[in-house]
Amino acid sequence: MDLSARVVVIGGGMMGASLLYHLALEGCTDALLIEKNELTSGSTWHAAGQCPSITGSYNLAKIHAYGNRLYPRLQELTGQYVSWHACGGLRLATNEHELAWLRQVQGYSRSIGFGMEIVGLDEIRRLNPFLDTTGVIAAAHTTDDGHADPSGLCHALAKGARDLGCRVARHERVLEIRPRPGGEWQVITEKGRVTAEMVVNAAGCHARQVARMAGADAPIVNMQHHYVVTHPIREFLERDTEIPVMRDPYVRGYFRQEQKSGLIGVYEDTGLTEAWAPRGHPDWESSNELFADDLERIAPWLERAMERMPVFADAGIRRIINGAIPHTPDGAPLLGPAAGLRNFWMCCGTSFGIAQGAGCGKYLAQWMVHGDAEINMAEFDPRRFGRHADESYAREKVFLDYRLTFVTRRPGEEHAAGRPRRTSPLYARLLGAGAQYGETHGWERPKWFSPDGREEAYSYRRNNAFDAVRAEVAAVHERVGLLDLTGFSKFEIAGPGAEAFLEHACANRMPRRIGGIALVHLLSRNGRILGEMTVTKLAADRFYALSAAAAQLRDLDLLRERLPAGAGPRIEDVTEERGVLVVSGPRSRELLGRLSDADLGNAAFPWLTAREIEVAGRRVRALRVSYVGELGWELHAPLDSLPALYEALWSEGASLGVANYGLYAVDGMRLEKGYKAWGTELTNELDMVEADMRRFIDFDKADFVGRAATLGRAPRPFATVQVDVAAADADARGGEPAFDGARCIGVVTSGGYGHRVGRSLAFACVEPGFAAPGRGFDLLIQGERRRATVLARPPFDPDNTRLRA
Repeated sequence: MDLSARVVVIGGGMMGASLLYHLALEGCTDALLIEKNELTSGSTWHAAGQCPSITGSYNLAKIHAYGNRLYPRLQELTGQYVSWHACGGLRLATNEHELAWLRQVQGYSRSIGFGMEIVGLDEIRRLNPFLDTTGVIAAAHTTDDGHADPSGLCHALAKGARDLGCRVARHERVLEIRPRPGGEWQVITEKGRVTAEMVVNAAGCHARQVARMAGADAPIVNMQHHYVVTHPIREFLERDTEIPVMRDPYVRGYFRQEQKSGLIGVYEDTGLTEAWAPRGHPDWESSNELFADDLERIAPWLERAMERMPVFADAGIRRIINGAIPHTPDGAPLLGPAAGLRNFWMCCGTSFGIAQGAGCGKYLAQWMVHGDAEINMAEFDPRRFGRHADESYAREKVFLDYRLTFVTRRPGEEHAAGRPRRTSPLYARLLGAGAQYGETHGWERPKWFSPDGREEAYSYRRNNAFDAVRAEVAAVHERVGLLDLTGFSKFEIAGPGAEAFLEHACANRMPRRIGGIALVHLLSRNGRILGEMTVTKLAADRFYALSAAAAQLRDLDLLRERLPAGAGPRIEDVTEERGVLVVSGPRSRELLGRLSDADLGNAAFPWLTAREIEVAGRRVRALRVSYVGELGWELHAPLDSLPALYEALWSEGASLGVANYGLYAVDGMRLEKGYKAWGTELTNELDMVEADMRRFIDFDKADFVGRAATLGRAPRPFATVQVDVAAADADARGGEPAFDGARCIGVVTSGGYGHRVGRSLAFACVEPGFAAPGRGFDLLIQGERRRATVLARPPFDPDNTRLRA
């Protein structure tokens, strides 16, 4: 067999079948799915089949919502029986924090459009009269939830794809995946070879093995997961109405009706077992495999389920399922390109494959076929994991994620599992100074500094870090602050044609003078926003680019993909060669002046310029930029010189009131300045006009990626605005809906508190009619409507006088 296809999908489970179907819906019918056995024979066939609407991620909630709209119609669309049970769901809350989380998700429901209400005990008992509500204070009733036969859904998606013209090859194992010189791939199977423009890894529990065939990795760990089915229950036999699917943090799991029996699934927090340990993956011959049950391991949680549903207690267990489920370190699926490879995509790593399969397939298909998806895909992009996500890291993180599946995590809450992996040379020094660290792309970065040893009391409301962050902001605003931002992604673009390359790759004008700094944006061919960087011109043919820590592999790929064929400048990732110390505040010039002979005045060293200078005897690349709206410099120094540089600045700055500050303070100050952030305001969902960033584009350039789409765009459907929020003790975080009366007119992209202006602030993406300065609308924050007013200018230093000081 020697075939060709535009797309080859490897794996015939829920994710692969869904992607094939949605590729066809997007017009790509030249697609072939290759499955080594029968469809569903991996982790799909033994799944419990629940489809919840509730999830803690706004973008993942969109994925869930799409599936719950599609599955009830799938039998009609394809003719394949799927056994959809539209019973709804109840997620119980047993404390105020769990209730606060449900209120946050309820906000998602209003802008995404799935049915959800928070109900009290009387309504809970009406919906499930068999429930013992001891310890329950409320619940989320999600009316679009249901459950279905996983095999039926998978076969329906595959049938729909075949009916539209796609192909499915069963009982044909992939043996090798070889890159071809033209950017295509050759997929070698037991029966022949296929030449494909794009290859997709949808191999489920085999995903890490398949990724390695192509020279990539997939940080996935397969976990054993139990659920049990009881004998028929008399109370279910005597009624026609099915109870909702129940999800309970006390049980650490789910339970529901399975026909007239009960079904209970738990996520135990002791004795966790990796599937196929120690190798961690199945043999190629593995098919429809289950593991020996371990009732002793899950007994405490089964007992809790029987406490909650006493009708289960006397039914007896009829069947036990213990199968493998793939997990990623952060619990989100891998959807998107593999780092460093062209045309090799991931569609795997979901531990909720039935619930998420439809949406994962839909939005990945859009990205593959059209170059962009409708939703923000950054949190699913496989390139969020780098070399730090090795097997031991993945295992520690996945075991944690499994244990916490039904534990409601607080906003900002992070755990020690797998950490630290990437640290600045200042890590131990700042830890001793009270740094409370967070992890981004493996980097440990200070979020805030505890003045008295307190640990953060994570909450949806302002917490015990609020006053400490206010003090950090005051130090930066009134004196001088130091911030370790070594985790910045750093690239050097050098060689003949470097400037012409960047002019084409980015939508903005490159700095004309040596030492100039420009803010630039990487757009898709559709004009959507893919990345943001600052670019410094070091020499006529040498540039230094900086971007977000989380975007390191993504931005490196974007730059390299835009190189001209056969030649071009050299692009080098120098992220781990230099550390970065940010010196910010009105006394930053004075502090640096005590340690450097360089002229730091405005005439010699103006805003948005860079120079090589000596500070405390160390040669540094100094960039006069500031993300916090104060006078300041970024000092980029060789990594090994960072400790001495920091100690010199700290010692000399003592008399000036120097203080450490962290990313919580940075985020509040950037909101005050009206600075939009990549990943929240600047995403693939929007173009530069919708993001109110058109002023940065250089349309005088003859060509740049995305220019034609930006010039020829239709009237904008959204506008990104900054708003002042009448908040009490809870600020917007992102995902909160915006209302005009009863109508949802937009959504918050990010928010927080601005300590310098004493206001709650947010960015919101709204219908254009609500974008005029002074226009008001409501935001739903923690279940309460708060009035928001569109600002004409950023509330802090809108003329940049402090930056230029």
